[in-house]
Amino acid sequence: MSRLGTVLALIGIGLTFSACGYNTIPTLQEQAKARWSDVQNQYQRRADLIPNLVATVQGYAAQEKNVLTAVVEARAKATQITVNASDLTDPEKLKAFQDAQAQLTGALGRLLAVSENYPDLKSNANFLALQSQLEGTENRIAVARRDYIDAVRSYNTALRTFPTVIWAKTAFSGEKPMAEFTASEGSEKPPTVKF
Repeated sequence: MSRLGTVLALIGIGLTFSACGYNTIPTLQEQAKARWSDVQNQYQRRADLIPNLVATVQGYAAQEKNVLTAVVEARAKATQITVNASDLTDPEKLKAFQDAQAQLTGALGRLLAVSENYPDLKSNANFLALQSQLEGTENRIAVARRDYIDAVRSYNTALRTFPTVIWAKTAFSGEKPMAEFTASEGSEKPPTVKF
């Protein structure tokens, strides 16, 4: 075999292996893990904002102690439940995390509704800034969750489709599908707005 034939054979083998899908599974898995880190980062940002929001509201709405206590307790519970990248294949752990975050979201909604009863609080610059940051964070959480869901969908699809299913059944046989976020119970109902 000539040098040219050897070079062409090596190029052909390289192209064959680069198109075989072997790297697809670990690449998609790492992308999904990175997206999960984004989700956790946004939830942590929200948890960090809450003490400032609670302190601001406390100054104006001391009699709303029940709501403030519920927010603080929900935040504590939400920050205690952690899901790291190795837990992403366990739907029960992800559901527990999601439930704790949903409970915190509900408590924050009640806290923001309290502001309707306190005109001075509603016009307070600190409260407005914190409320704006919190709303922005909720939007970032939604985007991070959407990106995670897309990454998990791509990864889970790669585990079941040709040609990557060959690698999933052989070289990556220990890899399980990752859990996705699901809608919280009752989220299909629109919120009630009262004036």
